[in-house]
Amino acid sequence: MLRVRCLRGGSRGAEAAHYIGSRLRGVFTGWVQRTFQSTQAAAASQNTCAADDKATSPVPKDCLVCSYNEWDPLEEVIVGRAENACVPPFSVEVKANTYEKYWGFYQKFGGQSFPKDHLKKAIAEIEEMCNILKGEGVIVKRPDPIDWSVKYKTPDFESTGMYAAMPRDILLVVGNEIIEAPMAWRARFFEYRAYRRLIKDYFNSGAKWTTAPKPTMADELYDQNYPIHSVEDRHKLAAQGKFVTTEFEPCFDAADFIRAGRDIFAQRSQVTNYMGIEWMRRHLAPDYRVHIISFKDPNPMHIDATFNIIGPGLVLSNPDRPCHQIELFKKAGWTVIQPPVPLIPDDHPLWMSSKWLSMNVLMLDEKRVMVDANETSTQKMFEKLGISTIKVNIRHANSLGGGFHCWTCDIRRRGTLQSYFD
Repeated sequence: MLRVRCLRGGSRGAEAAHYIGSRLRGVFTGWVQRTFQSTQAAAASQNTCAADDKATSPVPKDCLVCSYNEWDPLEEVIVGRAENACVPPFSVEVKANTYEKYWGFYQKFGGQSFPKDHLKKAIAEIEEMCNILKGEGVIVKRPDPIDWSVKYKTPDFESTGMYAAMPRDILLVVGNEIIEAPMAWRARFFEYRAYRRLIKDYFNSGAKWTTAPKPTMADELYDQNYPIHSVEDRHKLAAQGKFVTTEFEPCFDAADFIRAGRDIFAQRSQVTNYMGIEWMRRHLAPDYRVHIISFKDPNPMHIDATFNIIGPGLVLSNPDRPCHQIELFKKAGWTVIQPPVPLIPDDHPLWMSSKWLSMNVLMLDEKRVMVDANETSTQKMFEKLGISTIKVNIRHANSLGGGFHCWTCDIRRRGTLQSYFD
């Protein structure tokens, strides 16, 4: 930095002026030279890229990532892990997303393992699910096992981890791009680490890799006085558009977005704020259109057990949580189907989800669906639609907060980008 003391007087002033001028000329000349060299290097780089572009297509033919919707033929998928899963600490955002009857469970076991026997059964169920997917011709990838009980600290908070069970929560594939969601729970801040090995492999195959802005998760991101003591409170707050997450900074879980070609639907929820949705909208424009839809839901968190698109012009809409914008789909000629009441018993633990995981299915293609082996009424619904059911029991895995759609992230589906709303 050039520091100059102001001098009064003729000769000294002239000397100072001459000195300043010479220094500035030197600085300016050096800046021009550096800028010119930098521009030349950039031009050379662009020329090299232009030459490379002529030799190769924008997306390499061997790129492993390509998925535009929820129903094209599934070729490769990531399936989560229940290993080492830990109960998240009972922080304000966890309280807002869980049922009151389980608050004691979180207060007692936060930072510790989920019940060992239950986890063992969940692990076995997911292993069987992977085997069935492989039997159906799908390539299955798994995240790395990590010790989620390790305590970590940032300048804004401290926590332990949770799990890598639900890749749908953290990863969104749009075309040949993998988007890492920033997440909203402090216990999930470092969850991306379990998937980095896989994502690097996909990147090296030619895929795009985008990480959304990581929130600080400072206290300002959460309404510390969010008043929830009953379902009635939750309904009232949701109707008023009030959630535990504020608009302090962008945050979202990938599972609050669901794809239908050029149109992607998102909900404002306890874990996804408007800033997060706006970030996605700007990032994906102009090739994709992000629409906000909402539901009569006392505790919105993740869209796929409320509104699950299962085919071109075909959507499952939860009868307990009707969509406020359903006419948008009906006017476009879509068929809206209300799935039957779930059959999961009242005494089965669902620490982080509702019974409506029964509609949280995974489409292997337009005519094959993976559905819970216990949900016979849901199976009959699909059979009436001419869709074959692949029955798998993941009842204990459900307890960790997800169904088949949650436990997976489709990496490659055989299909092309289309618009279903024009």
